[in-house]
Amino acid sequence: MFTNFKTGMFVFFTVFSFGFTQDVTLSIEGSDLLYDSNQGIYGFQFDHNGCASGTNGGDAGAAGFTISCGNGTCLGFSFSGSSIAAGNGVLVDLGGECSTLYNLVFAGANGI
Repeated sequence: MFTNFKTGMFVFFTVFSFGFTQDVTLSIEGSDLLYDSNQGIYGFQFDHNGCASGTNGGDAGAAGFTISCGNGTCLGFSFSGSSIAAGNGVLVDLGGECSTLYNLVFAGANGI
């Protein structure tokens, strides 16, 4: 019986984790940071090497996100709770050409 309980918990965890997985694929084209996401984006954060100091616009700007960049980190979110719909497009204009972004964090509707 204990073995069945463990197996049941494993199956539940697997279904649970698949149910709340957000996949975001990013690419950089010129100064545009492009995204493709299977869920809405409610916020984002990433680090850069100083190349993205003028980040603005894109679908984040259209959604009313506040976008702030300083000391090598950019943060974007909405005070009103708006989001960027699932799909693809230009997340933001980086304000310069970046070759590397790192420590990427995206928030979905479930806080992921």
